[in-house]
Amino acid sequence: MTALWGGVLAALALIAGYAAYGWPGLALGATVVVFWLLLQFSQALRLMRQAGARPMGSVTSAVMLHARMRTGLRLAEVMKLTGSFGRNTTDASSSPAPADTEVFVWSDAGGDRLEVTLVAGKVSRWRLERAAVDSNGAPVAQADA
Repeated sequence: MTALWGGVLAALALIAGYAAYGWPGLALGATVVVFWLLLQFSQALRLMRQAGARPMGSVTSAVMLHARMRTGLRLAEVMKLTGSFGRNTTDASSSPAPADTEVFVWSDAGGDRLEVTLVAGKVSRWRLERAAVDSNGAPVAQADA
């Protein structure tokens, strides 16, 4: 849910409460809004606690994560998929990218790594780098999205 929809629903809860029951209804609407905010805060803390328990930038399988990626995911949603914080590899001093662009990397035990680029906090593209090599010793082709 976006912040706009959350604000609209909170305002509707307050207005409906006041319209139906007066001041006690307004108090009930405010209680519902505060409860909803506490649930959201609790969910964010649980995600951070879970991600903090794993090594930074690690994922069980980078290939499986690559298969589950899609554009428009927020960083929190990507962290739910990975179960860990990504390593931020954004270098603001040498990168010509806009200021709202960030690059995070997750890798697995086999050496495969997934590089995720976020623009304005949402996934815009990702790239899988495989550690495997073919029979000639050449690297396996990379999959881009």
